[in-house]
This record gives sequence, structure tokens and C-alpha cells, in this order.
Amino acid sequence: MTGQLETSMEDLLPRLVALAGQGRRLVAIAGPPGSGKSTLGEALCLALNADQPGLAAVVPMDGFHFDDAVLRARGTLSRKGAPFTFDMGGLHALLARLRANAEPEIAVPVFDRELELARAGARLIPATTPLLLVEGNYLLLDDPPWAGLRPMFDLTIRLEVPRPELIRRLLSRWLDLGMSRDDAEAKVFGNDALNADLVRERSATADITLEQSTR
Repeated sequence: MTGQLETSMEDLLPRLVALAGQGRRLVAIAGPPGSGKSTLGEALCLALNADQPGLAAVVPMDGFHFDDAVLRARGTLSRKGAPFTFDMGGLHALLARLRANAEPEIAVPVFDRELELARAGARLIPATTPLLLVEGNYLLLDDPPWAGLRPMFDLTIRLEVPRPELIRRLLSRWLDLGMSRDDAEAKVFGNDALNADLVRERSATADITLEQSTR
């Protein structure tokens, strides 16, 4: 089944507002690294809360990165960001708690890109927030155990960006954080691009697909 194609953030807002009126709902925003998931999630959240404060909150998958010390001990630090470098079980458990909405508030971890580590309890989600925008690379990955996440979501959104643009954005990300050109290229082509290709090739069809051109 082919998902619906939307062309702008504004197209999404009425649908999200309607979804929020049905009680606690979780929306997946998925796509390869560099596709703009965080930017879209934060922009949607800001727009939704501008009209109805407290309507929405963002829950980032990146908060479930394994710490560098764990990855180093496993010999997988160079592949940080690949599916096996995340605590998928912890993410699944958190989403189940958020869906149940049986607690006054729930703390969620947030990844600090400058420090390259996850900060536990960095964001609080109150029970009064009906719409949660969950963003991450592998939310629609059609491989076990990640495929088990899909039933958690009431709506799924997938971002599609041409591969050359993804590479450009990923290189810019690491250069902006102070990496040399050689190190940035090694990181992108030795890891990030592999993860991006996996997401592009192995993700399930979403309810809505947003196609982005270069900017």
C-alpha cells in the first residue's frame, strides 16, 4: 500500500490537530540521518503549541544511543548510529509507558550531539500532553526487532531526501562540529551513509511521505 504524499509541513498540521483530539497519540517521524527529522519535529511541535500550548512534545530516538564506553568495549564505536548501537528495548519500553499514559509525567532521555552522549531524564512529558512526535532513523525499519515498534504509532511519517543531498548535509554536520574534512568524510562514508542507505532501502511504507529536494 502506498502512503499518502504531502508536500509541506502546513499540510500536516490539521491532521495532527485532529489526531491530538483523540487522546494520547504517538506519531513516528522517520527517515535517514540528515533528512531533517529533528528539524521537522521541532517545527511541528512549535506550530502546534503556538495555537494550543501543551498540545505536543518531541520524543527523540537518539536518546537511546549506547554510551561510547559501551560501544568501545564492544568494538563498535566506529559504527555509532547503526541499529545495533541503540537500546531498542529501552525505547520500546518507553513508548509503551507513553502510550499507557498512566503516570503524571515521564522522563525521556535526549542526545547531546556536541557532547556525543545521551542525557537521561533531560525532558519531561506530562500526562496532559496528548500528541507525541517520536523522531528517529529506525522507527520504520522493517527488520527485527525494530519492526516491533510500528504498532506503537497512530500515524507514521517518512522523510525522503535525495542521497547526494543527504551526503552534503551529513558532511556539513561534522564540519560544523569542528571535524577536519578528511575525518568528516571518513565518518560519513564509513558509517553515516551506510545507515542512511539501510533506512532508505529497508524501511516500511509510511502513512505519509514527505519528499524533500535540495535546499
